[in-house]
Amino acid sequence: MNLFSDEIDLVKNLLPKDGTVNYYGKLVTHSQANRYLNSLLNTIEWKNDEVFIFGKHIITKRKVAWYGDNKLEYTYSNITKQALHWTKELLELKTLIEKQTGEKFNSCLLNLYHSGDEGMAWHCDAEKDLKKNGAIASLSFGAERKFVFKHKQTKETVSLILEHGSLLMMKDETQTHWLHKLPPTKLITTARVNLTFRTIVL
Repeated sequence: MNLFSDEIDLVKNLLPKDGTVNYYGKLVTHSQANRYLNSLLNTIEWKNDEVFIFGKHIITKRKVAWYGDNKLEYTYSNITKQALHWTKELLELKTLIEKQTGEKFNSCLLNLYHSGDEGMAWHCDAEKDLKKNGAIASLSFGAERKFVFKHKQTKETVSLILEHGSLLMMKDETQTHWLHKLPPTKLITTARVNLTFRTIVL
């Protein structure tokens, strides 16, 4: 099932069952999105991500950064990250998203994909530090990329294109029943920055 329609229904759940995903489309103008992209590329403290897969320590080409309220920690793939202090631009975007969605967030995990060669394999965001069934707001800047969901039991898939300056929200039981991924592609040669605003349980 593909969801490439120009018309955005903010109420519509893109998933057929077992979770809630809403696509808000572009939250800012093209020029604002360009400004945020340039700022994020140059001011965020990017580092190569480190993960443990089948016991092997792997350093990815993709870069990450973790920002949030004071002294927040976040653990995934057996790596614990200490939150950096919010930047001016991240606080602006957090406020914008909270106003748009009615949700509240205390942290943000950022990913930098230098080109379409870099992606993310099937996974779900269900780490113990995260609020159970809490909302995750995914804001995209830069290259427009395909994003895919797959039901864990039925294997049904749902896909859409994440636009420059757009917001996708996942909540309720989505992480329990669905996986998601960002497929690599040779067709994209420019960078994408993704911000996932989350709620860490204190």
